[in-house]
Amino acid sequence: MLIDWLVIAVYLIGVTAIGVYATRRVKSSSNFFISDRSFGKLTMTFFSFGTGTNTDQAVSVASKTYTSGASGIWYQWLWLFSTPFYWLLAPLFRRMRAVTTADYLLVRYGQSVAVLFALVGMIQLSVNIGVVLKASSAMITAVSGGSISPEIAIFAMTVLFVVYGVSGGLNAAIITDLIQGVMTVILSFLILPFALSAVGGMSGLRASIDNPEMFSIVAPSEITTLYVVVIAVNGLVGWVTSPYSMAMCAAGRSEYDARVGVVAGHFLKRLCTIAWVLTGMVGIALYVDANTNPDQVYGLLARDFLPAIAPGLVGLFIASMLAAVMSSCDTFMLSAAALFTENVYKPLIRPGRDERHYLLIGRIASVLVVGSGILIAFGLSSVVAGLELFWIVQAMMGVAIWTSFFWRRATSSAAWASTLCGFAAWFLTSDVALVGWSFNDQFAHLLPSFMLHEGSLSLPWQMIIYLVVGFVVMIGVSLATRAPGKERLDGIYETLRTPVGIGEPEVAPLTLPPGVKPAERSVLIDHPDFELMKPTTTTVAGFLISCAVVGLLIGLFVWILRI
Repeated sequence: MLIDWLVIAVYLIGVTAIGVYATRRVKSSSNFFISDRSFGKLTMTFFSFGTGTNTDQAVSVASKTYTSGASGIWYQWLWLFSTPFYWLLAPLFRRMRAVTTADYLLVRYGQSVAVLFALVGMIQLSVNIGVVLKASSAMITAVSGGSISPEIAIFAMTVLFVVYGVSGGLNAAIITDLIQGVMTVILSFLILPFALSAVGGMSGLRASIDNPEMFSIVAPSEITTLYVVVIAVNGLVGWVTSPYSMAMCAAGRSEYDARVGVVAGHFLKRLCTIAWVLTGMVGIALYVDANTNPDQVYGLLARDFLPAIAPGLVGLFIASMLAAVMSSCDTFMLSAAALFTENVYKPLIRPGRDERHYLLIGRIASVLVVGSGILIAFGLSSVVAGLELFWIVQAMMGVAIWTSFFWRRATSSAAWASTLCGFAAWFLTSDVALVGWSFNDQFAHLLPSFMLHEGSLSLPWQMIIYLVVGFVVMIGVSLATRAPGKERLDGIYETLRTPVGIGEPEVAPLTLPPGVKPAERSVLIDHPDFELMKPTTTTVAGFLISCAVVGLLIGLFVWILRI
């Protein structure tokens, strides 16, 4: 309908104009990649929510729910138990006073590890963009009944977020995420009340689905308690490797603004996840006898319900979906471009050039990363498969980063060995048709049944294997190699324990501004090799409150399922 097209056009033109307007605030490559670090709690909340929430998540959760029931919620709630730890990590990232996580690794481990992180991070972000665009194409195909070509839709929204992202950098991403975050919340809850009403509410839904396992938050057949615990640990290990985690923490006006923004934004996402699951469960009731592609369930529900409710709602739904795509992909794009420009191009290819040159390279890299994402989007077999691949790749360098925060003995050689051995353990326990290798054909029959799912090594046990290998190798190689210099480590940990002041001037990564005295060393373990700082009252209170919110969300979801 014409009104739907008008709603989409007004939104896309408006948000692009706002993003391009942010160009006036870009004065350097650092400002382009990490903003001017002046954003408060509300803006940071929606920036974190918008960056961490995108279409592939609603699609993948609804898709997994359609096949596995309410336990599909863990395809996004795997980070639920990690959320309180963001309260602890946000000030740590902010105190790095860095543009990218690779800047930190450069100082902590050396140039080679920083380049390794940059290359792995760029691949990770390209995959991320590809998964998001893959989900968007499935959604658009379903909601439009095929009248909107997914290829054209992907091209159009890609052009728009590239235009304002390449022009305005992270300032544009943060400003537009405030708007797009609201739109994403609309996307999450728009269909649910009407879909539930069509099946007679929760009681009608229970009557329509005769398998009680579908209403369990853990499923004995696949998403077991072990599954939930392991993917939660894997998610926490991997979160520190996300190149955009630095942006979500370091763009805040203060470390307290960063803390509130990261935690509140992610809890808002956890709430939206409940709506995605319930919508997917309605899909089970309505499309149980249809030959339905699980990736299209969410879009089919929008197509079937929204036009009869009010004119323009389909357009609003598509605009909200595009908001979710754009609010994530712009940050993925900029984070990848920052990794290349700041940690590969600047130090290794063209050092000593002026800021205009590096700004141009950053913008060119942004476009190339998005191009890679588009190619990946059309190469993925499904959204769920892409998401599982992302979980695995994301965790590989997490061991080296986590260890570096708290153990002075961690070395560069160990960081390389841990990462490569983790990848090797994953590869050897996988089926890789491209090279003719199948772990399951060769060894699955030798494994105990509790390690298998449908005759193959289960995902949580594969995660256990590569995480254990990574940690053991990290510790062993660190102890077997020469320890980093004490003077350099002293400067790093002094910076990490010294709070960032509001309006503090920009300095080189892992250094303190002139005149700022390092905070006193106050540790939980009185040993020269460990840097576990004693938490402040604010740290403890925020962590405990966040844990309570986790419990409340789980209780709310269980209560809804039992209505």
